[in-house]
Amino acid sequence: MTTTISRRSVLLGAAAAGLLPAAALAGPPATSLRPALRPGDHFHRKIPEAAKLIEAAGLGGQVGFAVADAATGLILETHEATTGLPPASVAKAITALYALDRLGPEHRFETQVLATGPIAGGVLEGDLVLVGGGDPTLGTDALADLAQQIKAAGLRALRGRFLVWGGTLPFAREIDPAQPAHVGYNPAVSGLSLNFNRVHFEWRRQGESYGVTMDARSERYRPEVQVARMTVVARDMPVYTYEDQGGRDSWTVAQGALGNGGARWLPVRRPALYAGEVFRTFARSNGIELPQEQEADTLPPGTVLARHQSVPLREILRDMLKYSTNITAEMVGIAASQSGGTRMPDLRASATEMGRWARLRMGMQDVGFVDHSGLGDASGVTAGAMVQALTRAAQDNRLRPLLKEVRLRDGNGGIARDHPISVEAKTGTLNFVSSLAGYMTTKDGTELAFAIFTADEDTRAAIPRAERERPRGARDWNRRSKILQQALIERWGAMYGE
Repeated sequence: MTTTISRRSVLLGAAAAGLLPAAALAGPPATSLRPALRPGDHFHRKIPEAAKLIEAAGLGGQVGFAVADAATGLILETHEATTGLPPASVAKAITALYALDRLGPEHRFETQVLATGPIAGGVLEGDLVLVGGGDPTLGTDALADLAQQIKAAGLRALRGRFLVWGGTLPFAREIDPAQPAHVGYNPAVSGLSLNFNRVHFEWRRQGESYGVTMDARSERYRPEVQVARMTVVARDMPVYTYEDQGGRDSWTVAQGALGNGGARWLPVRRPALYAGEVFRTFARSNGIELPQEQEADTLPPGTVLARHQSVPLREILRDMLKYSTNITAEMVGIAASQSGGTRMPDLRASATEMGRWARLRMGMQDVGFVDHSGLGDASGVTAGAMVQALTRAAQDNRLRPLLKEVRLRDGNGGIARDHPISVEAKTGTLNFVSSLAGYMTTKDGTELAFAIFTADEDTRAAIPRAERERPRGARDWNRRSKILQQALIERWGAMYGE
């Protein structure tokens, strides 16, 4: 069922609630306000009904949406707005608000290198520990800088162990167990992470065989790693297999799928050891030989020899919302949950805590999260609850500056560069799930908050695991959902902003 409120009703309701100054409705307006929509009038016929737009999209499944005046929170139109649907990556907008509230926009994550004993004559009489501080953006270049710092601190050798510690956050082998094993957007979660917990796999044909590399590349370096290994196998399917072999990621790839050459990022399941191996490589390049890395069960006390700080949280969140990085959402979400001193036992517990916060702080009802990224389809959010959070966040404009601009399309599918409506929002996409939520500014400057959730959960549930990376029909379904989303936005722009 679709519920609609006219623009005149919005103004009258806002005035009655004390949300507009008296002058807003005092005396005759300079130009007449749009009359309330009546069945059969000319204006009503020009704007397509929401139900007809939904029918034309032919998505099956369910569609829920809500749109509100961003300044007052007054709901303008809804359709199935109390139906919980998978938010997909729109959940990251809630995670961003959660992290800002719990950690603060200037929060920085710090990675350290500790010495558990004294350094005498360049020799450390104790262990060297690479300590993860929950930085989701830690990269290869930062580890190179840390290695240079320990050299500058006078370290040349050690008599103890080289330890890595990622226990700042609870460990998870993957974000969503239902995903294919090889997709790079579903890596492990750890307090010590590197390169978004992905390893770069590259292959090139060499005669009848292939040369392969697995490395932690960055703009400055390309250190190869052994913690993740790849074997080319003479087969056609499956394309990839994964096995944990003695704490190492052991992959195979089907030779029939490789062609002449290519590359892709694969998920890392042992991120602390991955970071440790790369750091050990850079230590060696600085003349410091370290023993093979070992994972520490607990964080030992020690003296800080080197440290690396992330950029402020505000910048991390802006990139997270722009590039939709799942691991960033999970790590900052867990850090937010633990900010009060309570350690989270696992990712699901942290997501549950975020749901509790969303109900208490943002007024969201009937929400449930299984993660912070939206990758798991068992999360459920209603369009009405999402708009409630967006209008509350609009009071101090804390979210909108972090959202990316969503460019609307012209009739040919290209970017409509002169479109009268501007949109800043978060997209969300899973197989047969497509969502969009954020803010729009209409032609006359009216600001609206909206959420659109679409999902065909039955079709999604029937996809075989082997086909979940690119299932048949999903791309066209997503295209039709996005067409519907723009059509609804343009409907609201015409109804409430001209």
